[in-house]
Amino acid sequence: MQPVPPDSPSKPAVPADLEIKDAQLIFNHVWKQLEAEYGRENLRFPKEMILLGGAPGAGKGTNTNFIRELRGITADPIVVSALLDSPEAQKLKSQGGMVGDREVVSILIRKLLEPEQQNGAILDGFPRTKVQVECLKMLFDEMMRLRRDFAQTPDAAHFKQPIFHIMVLFVDESESVARQLKRGKEVLEHNEEVRRSDLGELWEERATDFDARLARNRYKVFKEQTYDALVSLKEIFHYHFINAQAPLELVQENIVRELEYQSSLELDPRTFDLMRKLPLASEIIRYARQDLVRRLDAYKVERPEMMEEVVGFIETKMMPIIVRHAISGRADVNSENKLFHDPEAIAMLIDIFSERGFHATVDLHRIEIPERFDLTTGEIQCRKKKVFRFSIRFKGSEIRRG
Repeated sequence: MQPVPPDSPSKPAVPADLEIKDAQLIFNHVWKQLEAEYGRENLRFPKEMILLGGAPGAGKGTNTNFIRELRGITADPIVVSALLDSPEAQKLKSQGGMVGDREVVSILIRKLLEPEQQNGAILDGFPRTKVQVECLKMLFDEMMRLRRDFAQTPDAAHFKQPIFHIMVLFVDESESVARQLKRGKEVLEHNEEVRRSDLGELWEERATDFDARLARNRYKVFKEQTYDALVSLKEIFHYHFINAQAPLELVQENIVRELEYQSSLELDPRTFDLMRKLPLASEIIRYARQDLVRRLDAYKVERPEMMEEVVGFIETKMMPIIVRHAISGRADVNSENKLFHDPEAIAMLIDIFSERGFHATVDLHRIEIPERFDLTTGEIQCRKKKVFRFSIRFKGSEIRRG
């Protein structure tokens, strides 16, 4: 069943201007410290930040590495809960509560300045409160200001246009509680085996993973604080709502689909509108194997004689040459066979090689061969010859050459 975004819960509201004031005090204090400690020219943040939030048990940990690979992010994810490891924070977290905004913002921004984060950063668990949301907006504004200030300097390359993604993985309360308790059971079984065998590392045992009441409270905290905080950024940054209740494969397909609209975020709308008619590479390759099989079966049914001729040509004329080039993984074959005057025969050949694990390309060369000379006009009359040049590429032998 498709989960729907939760309604805003009824709770005593904190005046928005008070939250903004608190955020300004926190952020300005942290920013002044950074400028004094690092120097303004060294406040270099990642160009792309993916702020990954989600209901407890929604699969943030499961999908983080998938997202890193998809976006080419090499740094480990910044897990905010892991950054805040004080005894007070641990006690608060064990009750399903939150850590103070000042501690979160100060530690997080310093973490973002580390060199390994410059190619992109994934933030797991930020922002979680309205104050943190306001601090995030201020960080974005400061990054834009840095970009303008250094635009005409040799350091301009270090201050690129920032791109923030807000990604929310969502499951409903019953699913969240069930997953938390399931995780608790798996943790206990794992730790019991580690203690018994003295092999491996112990996993963290969280109180919320063993008590349904605490698990529900943790979900309530997410819905009343974190979710509202993330949704409030929808009109400012690029927002992605992912149904994480679906099977993992579908969840990851949705993540791919969401993040591959990156071009629309960076290009001029007119440029993107012109290009959007072209399919994404991922859309082509996702079902490439199924499409290939369908085409080959269609050839056998609709053009059986031609397919037999193409297979025979590959087997007798091309494979002996390809085998001789097994070390290099590259073979070129020329042919004047009239079979390939039909474009469908060329398509068959390429598909057959693809199914066998080769990469085949074909070039047509038209060669004019002089046949006779017209004594009256002085014109040389030529016969045109078609030469098909097939290039076959494959992984060559691993043995040493020479």
